[in-house]
Order: sequence, then structure tokens, then C-alpha cells
Amino acid sequence: MTAAAAGSRSPNPHPPRDEAELLERAAALAGLSLAELAARFGALVPPDLRRAKGFVGGLIERALGASAGSRAVPDFPDLAIELKTLPVDRGGVPVESTFVCTIPLTEIGQVEWADSRVRRKLNKVLWVPVEGQRDIAVAERRIGQALMYSLTPEDEAVLRADWEELSGFIGRGHVEALTGHLGRFLQIRPKAAHSRARRVGIDADGVPFAALPKGFYLRPSFTRSLLERHFALPR
Repeated sequence: MTAAAAGSRSPNPHPPRDEAELLERAAALAGLSLAELAARFGALVPPDLRRAKGFVGGLIERALGASAGSRAVPDFPDLAIELKTLPVDRGGVPVESTFVCTIPLTEIGQVEWADSRVRRKLNKVLWVPVEGQRDIAVAERRIGQALMYSLTPEDEAVLRADWEELSGFIGRGHVEALTGHLGRFLQIRPKAAHSRARRVGIDADGVPFAALPKGFYLRPSFTRSLLERHFALPR
């Protein structure tokens, strides 16, 4: 990178003062390619995302002034708003499930829905669609129009039922028997950097063991229904 290019970098913006400022920033990103946005910060776009899965989300966080970092709080703590990037196809339809949060395997059996990580994460979300089809080069993928979402009573009822069923399995020591087929909107999938990663789990006899890390994910059917309420998507 040349000195001139380094000098053209934009500084990271301060955290947004209010929701209106956050929405204004998000609206300004719509239509930009990832290469155009990355250039503002002097960042290099990876040729693929297999070893850079957090690149898109991290870039959008940087552009919008998210300040939570790795803390277990919403990405915009002062606004209590979570940020989720959503890979979509050219028609705006989600192409994969959406990670919500990791699962505290030894604690979840003692947690109520109202205090759960899932509810805290999904209570209010800024969804930012980004082209995610594999036949589109990463650098050329474009950012779509953002959507501010607040958890509705109807969505919460289904998510709560899913969460209670899935958490019940874990609390009873059946974490290894869980599959991605359970849950209408919410599902559990492995969440690990590599196959050797392990976390402490509790089996059906209450004995600790080394379990594969797990995470809660939203099914594409949920995110598609969310987008359909606000945008015209192909059916």
C-alpha cells in the first residue's frame, strides 16, 4: 500500500448518538460494493470468505461505529441495538442461516427466556443485507438497504418455544443428541474454529465432559419472512 493510499483512509466513526444517526449511516452504505467500503479504511478484501468469515460483519461494524467488540452486549451498547449482516442472493433472498450467539452449555439450564442471550441479541436488530452468492466475487458484492427490526410478540412466541425446547435438551444433558432439524425458527449448530475445539458440557448423569461448542442460529425461513414484510421479494 502506498503512502498516498494510507493517507486516504477514513477514521473509524464515533458510535452513533441515536438511532436516527445509525440509520442515516446505514442508508449511506446501500449500493456500495465491499471493495468500495473497504477502500475507505485501507482494508484489503479477501478473495473468499472461507478463512475470513468475520470480514463482512467486521467491515460493516467499523463503518457504522459499533463499539461492543467481543463483549456479550449489543453491538451498539448505548442504543441496545444488535447488528446483523445478512447474506442474500441477487433477488434479496437469504442464502444461509444467521448466527445469533454461542451457547453457555453448563449454564443454559438455569436461564429463563427473558434473560437469555438470544432474546437480548434479537430484541432490536439492524439488519444489513449483503450479496452473498458464491458466483459474485467478494470485492464486487454490494450492500443493500438496511432494516431496523424490533422483536414482535408473534416472532417472540415462536422463538421462545424453540429456545425452551432446545435449551431443555441441553439442560437434561442431551447436547450431543441435538441436530439442526429441531426448531421452527431457531436451530442449534456447531460453532467452533476447528473440529478439535471443545467446551465443558454436562451429560444426562450430570457428569462434565468435553463437548463441541454450539451456537444458536436463525433459519433462512425466519429472515426471509422478516424481509418479506418490508421489501418486495420474489416468491
